[in-house]
Amino acid sequence: MAQGTTPTSPLAAEIARVALLRGHFTLRSGRTSRYYLDKYLFSTRPEVLAPLADLFAARIAAVESRLGVRAARLAGAELGGIPLVTAASLRTGVPCLFVRNQKKEYGTGKQLEGAVESGDVVVLLEDVATTGGQALEAVAVLRGAGARVVAVIATIDRLEGARENVEKAGLAFEALFTRRDLGVDE
Repeated sequence: MAQGTTPTSPLAAEIARVALLRGHFTLRSGRTSRYYLDKYLFSTRPEVLAPLADLFAARIAAVESRLGVRAARLAGAELGGIPLVTAASLRTGVPCLFVRNQKKEYGTGKQLEGAVESGDVVVLLEDVATTGGQALEAVAVLRGAGARVVAVIATIDRLEGARENVEKAGLAFEALFTRRDLGVDE
């Protein structure tokens, strides 16, 4: 497991057990790291995804209460956010949106899948947040479609600037877990 610390909950321990890899990795942000949280190793497991859906539902409700809004849509970015937002949508009953990394070059040519109305309040769910770059790219797509994005909720915050960058963009930022909750003390 990780060096020096113990996961803070059974779910955090399970995520660390199945998805925490050690080695030398280059992250999407371009940074290098001695550990990698392989989101597909936890987001494809029903025994992890179901309790994550419960945690997302509770955190979405808390964000709505704190901000005095009601989410009309939940959104997730391709590809890692799709199972998370789908599970949360099933748990909350709030419809979801899928944000592609780029417009598809066939069919409807959309970058945003699902129905969104101008002014719809949207909460974006993220898998692993490092700098928040992918989340902010997805937020820009959603805003371009007229959505009022109010928050980003990450499954795991690596504590490498995501919170600061997302909040600087005028959004609330929440994380279900941080790397420390998973026992990673880098």
